[in-house]
Amino acid sequence: MSQTEDYSRLLQEAVEAFASLPGVGRKSALRLALHLLKQDKSYTHHIADTLRDFIDGIQYCKRCHNISDEPICSICADEGRDNTTLCVVESIRDVMAIERTGQYNGLYHVLGGIISPIDGVGPNDLFLRDLPERVKSEKIEEVILALSTTMEGDTTNFYIYRLLHGIDVRITTIARGVAIGDELEYADDLTLGRSILQRIDFQNTLRR
Repeated sequence: MSQTEDYSRLLQEAVEAFASLPGVGRKSALRLALHLLKQDKSYTHHIADTLRDFIDGIQYCKRCHNISDEPICSICADEGRDNTTLCVVESIRDVMAIERTGQYNGLYHVLGGIISPIDGVGPNDLFLRDLPERVKSEKIEEVILALSTTMEGDTTNFYIYRLLHGIDVRITTIARGVAIGDELEYADDLTLGRSILQRIDFQNTLRR
């Protein structure tokens, strides 16, 4: 039995809830719980209500699978974006990372992960099946593969390349300014921006 259980079951449950979050250990969880306990109840209720509204109200864009407050996200709804270019990314965090660079003005397609057999993630677990039809129906001229430069990312890149085979579309990948083994979201803005601008034909990477 932990010390928090000795004092209060409710405190213990709060600590367990915080500790279940990524990167939050039990000591940090206890500090957070005790911090909230010291605040005015309206402060904590506001946080709880905001989280409830977030979980209940957030949607996934029907077009690109990005997070959105509406059925179609603000990026897809923006008429000023380049509708002929489609950037394929692993996660919503990657969309945020690329947008921060200010070097890309096209659309996105969020896979929701990458192919990783060791983790039990296959093509059917990702938003891949609608990609070919989207490329054709939206008359996409270039698909940019902007996935992490890991073995899993490369595997997913090749799968998409084969998936789009026969469709009249240019397939490119970000330049290797992003170090091999790195995840996209952790690349600095300058490096990531340059990697997008200096993208290369994906087919050329298969000849190495």
